[in-house]
Amino acid sequence: MSEHTWFIVAIVMYMLAMLAIGYWSYRQTSQYDDYMLAGRGLNPMVAALSAGASDMSGWLLMGLPGTLFVSGFSELWIAIGLLIGCWANWYWVAPRLRAYTEASRDSLTLPSFLENRLRDSSHVLRIVSSLVIVVFFTFYVSSGMVSGGKYFESTFGGSYVDGMLIVASVTVAYTFIGGFLAVSYTDAVQGMIMFAALVLVPAVALFSLDDMSSIWTFATSNNYGPYTNGGNPHYFSLISGVSFAAIVGYLSWGLGYFGQPHIIVRFMALRKPSEAKQGRRIGVSWMLICILGAVAVALIGTAFFGQNAEYTVTDQKDYETVFLDMGRILFHPLVAGLVLTAVLAAIMSTISSQLLVTSSALIEDLYMIVTKRKLSDQVLINLSRTAVVGVAIIAALLSIKPSDSILGLVAFAWAGFGSAFGPLVVASLYWRRLNTPGALAGIIVGAVVSFGWGMSSLGDSLYEMVPGFLCGTLAMVAVSLLTKPPAQEILDEFDRAAHMARTDELVA
Repeated sequence: MSEHTWFIVAIVMYMLAMLAIGYWSYRQTSQYDDYMLAGRGLNPMVAALSAGASDMSGWLLMGLPGTLFVSGFSELWIAIGLLIGCWANWYWVAPRLRAYTEASRDSLTLPSFLENRLRDSSHVLRIVSSLVIVVFFTFYVSSGMVSGGKYFESTFGGSYVDGMLIVASVTVAYTFIGGFLAVSYTDAVQGMIMFAALVLVPAVALFSLDDMSSIWTFATSNNYGPYTNGGNPHYFSLISGVSFAAIVGYLSWGLGYFGQPHIIVRFMALRKPSEAKQGRRIGVSWMLICILGAVAVALIGTAFFGQNAEYTVTDQKDYETVFLDMGRILFHPLVAGLVLTAVLAAIMSTISSQLLVTSSALIEDLYMIVTKRKLSDQVLINLSRTAVVGVAIIAALLSIKPSDSILGLVAFAWAGFGSAFGPLVVASLYWRRLNTPGALAGIIVGAVVSFGWGMSSLGDSLYEMVPGFLCGTLAMVAVSLLTKPPAQEILDEFDRAAHMARTDELVA
């Protein structure tokens, strides 16, 4: 069989496996709580792997190796910031959020938790939070579909639209039928595929070199990739060509973790708060090894492609296909096809998580507030499934002819969520004095400052997460202190949730 045929066989095997997990999850899902949060029965390994896979997306396998290949270790600051943020999120947010969301009227979503936590009877906080999620995630899902279309276009030479529709259809199918359980388990499998690929590809590439030690000197003194005048002498420098403001901005990516709904929802689904410790160990270890694998792909790739004139990187502009090209060259087409599915897995895991969070915001946090009707579990599940399809259709329409404006908005999403929700999530778990006006001020100011800063020329000098997160925090604290303190009922629940997080004494 031709290489192209082997690739198709590998992709079909992968797609069928994802659909099989979706069907299995469907058989386990009978109640609305199951569809939205897996009945709070997620084991820490699945929670950790699914959170990592939905977080990293194609950036880990294509973007990071490509930028490290071109610019060297000065581009590592974002990865360092993300690793620290991942650890902090699991350490400080996960156990408290798991306990508090159950203690506060068994909240199933982030907006419903914020409303229940602060007893906001006006529903304004819940509605504003939901609108932020729906708007940002619709564009986020669209960007994932664009990535899927371009993946099929570059890998198989086929139609962009056909590839986009294939990725969208399979992802929507298993999310539609299996809900949160399907998303979590498919993400966990996808996380393992990404992990295996990022370990296997650089390891095999290293052993294929005549002189393995050359990787430590080749990039600094030899031509490779974009360097035709003796390499990049500053390849191993963390600070060369990078300003202090840029380093601060890169590290601030870690702050975004506290406010990402599709990541922290995994904490809410854990079986008990104490399992966050095991989840942290698994999740941070997974992320660390994957990042090291991406670094190794770039580092080894400089010698691999530089010493072998017959090998070339397909993407001669950003060199983001270094990982894919190494996989194609080193392995049998079937194995190479399975390696290529790691990128597809990264794309699909992010789309599915965002689809589910968006549908929950539409149904749990907007539709039920507007209609004020008590519906059966089956009706709620069906409405959520309808919302998944609806959001996917809108995102697909936006993806058919992707424009810079759409992709530009997606670039703000991480900072937007981090600035709007990050300070508020941490304060809701650790600050007794927080109240509804302060929470609203934090969300609005954080989102507006982050968006406005990123759209302006200021974003060229400092990542918008820094001013957005800082201004959101200041607004939240100032308004909370200047307005009426929370009722005793809220303070008592705060203390009870903190006790539950320490003792695993959950609500009966």
